[in-house]
Amino acid sequence: MEKLRKLSPFRLDSLLRLQKDPKLALQIFLNPNERSVPNPKPFRYSLRSYDIIITKLGGAKMFDEMERVVQKLKQETRFVPKEIIFCNVITFYGRARLPNLALRTFDQMPSFGCQRTVKSVNTLLNALLACREFEKMGEVFVGIEEHAAPDACTYNILINACCRCNDLGGAWNVFDEMLKKRIRPNVVTFGTLINGLCVNFKLSEALRLKEDMERVFRVKPNGFVYSSLIKGLCKADELNLAFKVKDEMLKRRLEFDLSVYPSLISALFKVGRKGDVNGLLEEIKQNGCKPDIMTYNAMIYGFCQDENFDAAFGILSEMENKGCKPDIISYNVIIGGLCRVRNLTEANDLFEDMPRRKCAPDVVTYRILFDGLHDGMQLKEASLILDEMIFKGYSPHAASVMRFVDRVCQGDNLKLMRTVLNSLGSGNLIDADTWRMVVPVVCKIDRLSIAYKLVDTLVIQ
Repeated sequence: MEKLRKLSPFRLDSLLRLQKDPKLALQIFLNPNERSVPNPKPFRYSLRSYDIIITKLGGAKMFDEMERVVQKLKQETRFVPKEIIFCNVITFYGRARLPNLALRTFDQMPSFGCQRTVKSVNTLLNALLACREFEKMGEVFVGIEEHAAPDACTYNILINACCRCNDLGGAWNVFDEMLKKRIRPNVVTFGTLINGLCVNFKLSEALRLKEDMERVFRVKPNGFVYSSLIKGLCKADELNLAFKVKDEMLKRRLEFDLSVYPSLISALFKVGRKGDVNGLLEEIKQNGCKPDIMTYNAMIYGFCQDENFDAAFGILSEMENKGCKPDIISYNVIIGGLCRVRNLTEANDLFEDMPRRKCAPDVVTYRILFDGLHDGMQLKEASLILDEMIFKGYSPHAASVMRFVDRVCQGDNLKLMRTVLNSLGSGNLIDADTWRMVVPVVCKIDRLSIAYKLVDTLVIQ
């Protein structure tokens, strides 16, 4: 039998990089030469191998296994781990909303002989921002001088945190401190501030800051700055100004940003200028792009708001013909619009046709149709949707259930009531309020045998 070749560190790097299954990659990493010789010597891992396996395990959220590898890294004496490895670990914990583990990783870095710099500090701040741990961010920033001087990225993260808290005063204070320390703001700084101002409808300040970034700081606005302004102006119904900013963006030949067009289309429908939508679609094509799913969904929403459902269905057909598959939002918007105008038959038909269209209804679809049916007093049909929804593991809104049960009780239909109670019971959705609504109705109806059965149903469930 041919003797198996001993695996080299370089070959291990290649195998780990090619292995897509993180569990198999870990097995290879931990036992690189298990079968090659009877008593293999300790394997000389490369730093690259550690980097690859930690990245794979962190990406798969296999955090216990990742920590095992990180602790194994502490035993290495031939090299000192690079800061980027710990930055990656901190980032994985931030994405998983595990702020305490991110902080622990940062605190443990010196025990590995790894010096912390502003790069790992910024990574930690970003992870805490993702977890909305704003107080802990402040604590980290207060002690930042122990590790490194803050840079533009540090202040950008802090400004972003203030904007997410709607603390525009705090954001401006951070910006002022940045200038006092002679740290030059960049396009990310201005983009974050402008977006925060637009979200809070401070549009005059946002436009003025956009002018200052060019005139005073000599920083050119990017697509994100223009996109934030356009979306903010559309929400504030400043449509003419939004189009002016959009035209300026196109004139400057920045990277074409499709994301502004749904906002512009929605604004046009809102002010009754849906005839101008075709011009926007033509503009998209002239820039070498195709309308995306968000653009089409904005049109569907606009037509549904206008109760022009033929046009909304026409958009669905156009999407399919042009290779842009409608998503669940496309269908939910139309079903919601049909329910709003009490066109329940067509709403239910589209709901039942969704699997054929290769788009399965989700919990929102069921809730929309359930609410529409019982609001339209189609109680039997609503009970069927309720039963199917609960069977699939979806839960209706509690307030919707209460309204529905109340309507069933008003109809004095004991058979339907029992069906509804069975469905709610199977999903463990019968509470004390349901008892209070159902029992008086049962007791006032002179059909005691059926009444007892209903009470038994409640007790069993």
